[in-house]
Amino acid sequence: MAHHHDEEKIVYVGDSRVRVRDKKPMQPDFSAYPGKSEVFVPNFLLKEWMVGAVVLVGFMVLVLSHPAPLGYIADPNNTEFIPMPDWYFLFLYQFLKLPYVSEKFIALGTVGIPGIAFTALMLVPFLDTGKERRFYRRPVTSSIMFLTLIAIFYLTWQAWDHYQHELETRGITPEHILKHEEVLAGKGSAPTPAKKTATIVAQDDPGYAIYKQATCVSCHGADLTGPMPSLLGIGDKYTQEEIMDIIVNGKGGMQPQLEDNLARGLTEADIETLASWLAMQKAE
Repeated sequence: MAHHHDEEKIVYVGDSRVRVRDKKPMQPDFSAYPGKSEVFVPNFLLKEWMVGAVVLVGFMVLVLSHPAPLGYIADPNNTEFIPMPDWYFLFLYQFLKLPYVSEKFIALGTVGIPGIAFTALMLVPFLDTGKERRFYRRPVTSSIMFLTLIAIFYLTWQAWDHYQHELETRGITPEHILKHEEVLAGKGSAPTPAKKTATIVAQDDPGYAIYKQATCVSCHGADLTGPMPSLLGIGDKYTQEEIMDIIVNGKGGMQPQLEDNLARGLTEADIETLASWLAMQKAE
């Protein structure tokens, strides 16, 4: 700016048409709302971003410090493998086992109820417009939240407990644990497990003919390999008396089979012959 006598001369340096704002925007008045309140953008949103960044860094640390537990190469012939989803989907996995959201009602379980839940979650800000922020003074919303959390925790626990029970009943050790133990033992990268060498023993025995007539064949196949757990080498696990007890009383997910076999025309003597033949099935 230059002065010449009484006249004032203004010289612009750069573009001065952009006005400089020296006043910060006024904060809205939250006095009508109880508790501490602040604007969503940018104050609250910035805090959420910071928390999200810390959580992501935590996940990255876990990923770098704990490598993924890999199992063996996928084997489609392994009928004893029990597939399980990741832990955060266990509650949905168990939920879809319930009778009214599976089989004929599978659309209700996979699309209907999850769709209702997500739609309700999106509508909460529009339906719950009360000024009260304390959860114990919002009974409806808080009750739904606690009920949902309890259901998720219970279904997750139930799914994991059922999985552990199946492993114990079938005598299975998960593949990623087997491979991890082999790596710790100094064997390096564990190879693909060898195929079973067990074969059907004494095919000319009367027990084999009885087996083909019994209910066993519908689950374990004519060659004893599946789709349910293989019976090849079962004589290494159970005695004749134990096999007979399983046929009569069932075990784990297997229901008692004695009455069904008697209904097919077999006799108790035939069942004993069958148990004796199964006890002969031992791996080479």
